[in-house]
Amino acid sequence: MDNDMMEAPSRSRLIPTYGEEGFQGMRAAGKLAASCLDMIAGEVKPGVDTADLDKLAYEFICDHGALPATVGYRGYRHSLCISPNHVICHGIPGLKPINGKPMRDGDIANIDVTVIVDGWHGDTSRMYFVGEPNVKARRLVDTTFEAMWKGIEVVRPGATLRDIGRAIQTHAEAEGFSIVRDFCGHGLGRQFHISPSVVHYAEYKDRLGNKHMAPNTELVEGMFFTIEPMINAGKPDVRMLKDGWTAVTRDRSLTAQFEHSIGVTADGYEIFTGSPAGLDRPPYAIG
Repeated sequence: MDNDMMEAPSRSRLIPTYGEEGFQGMRAAGKLAASCLDMIAGEVKPGVDTADLDKLAYEFICDHGALPATVGYRGYRHSLCISPNHVICHGIPGLKPINGKPMRDGDIANIDVTVIVDGWHGDTSRMYFVGEPNVKARRLVDTTFEAMWKGIEVVRPGATLRDIGRAIQTHAEAEGFSIVRDFCGHGLGRQFHISPSVVHYAEYKDRLGNKHMAPNTELVEGMFFTIEPMINAGKPDVRMLKDGWTAVTRDRSLTAQFEHSIGVTADGYEIFTGSPAGLDRPPYAIG
């Protein structure tokens, strides 16, 4: 019998749960974070400087009486992470060589923002098309969006973190793509990063043949966490740049990511970071 079938779901007392006050706080924070990405959508175009996008986000967040959670976080100095093409995550706006030049026609980029509203964290990211990306890039972005939703749709009390990872991994690998294993989703609320860690696979074998499995932790009502799969067109391997933040694909293949903050409800899930303007996936129709 498969060991996975024999293992009973576990519950972690280290994972906080929240009531209606928490849901209300996360709705407000999530809406503002999503609105910031809506605003950015009209500015992502060939020739734009990523540092200018970061400045726009900072002003937008502050103008709404909130705080950008990443400014000062572990020494980070920006309101956004902007990760184009082969940058997996944590791309620094305006930093050479990755973001120190204008965006080009055909680029794809992930833009990630976290805001703090009355102490609650809203964390979300989306992919953006810069001009007209090629067919392969579009298919990668579409698959990543679909994979995120495959993971979200299994969320309910009694499901497990492994169920989320399995749904994402199955969809992405069926399309010929690979799952990044070095980064994961996370719990959040009044803190930015807390338990649980939400990996985007069910299991894999490393280069030595060792098997790694996602936690089989059971979901319960009131948990808050992000689901944010990073999916590569090539191999899953990651390389960190000398700045200590920027993660890129080791084989320089394209990569994509989407992220939502969600809460587990009595019978399913609530997404806190859905786009108020309906701009959930590119290409974005900007009025």
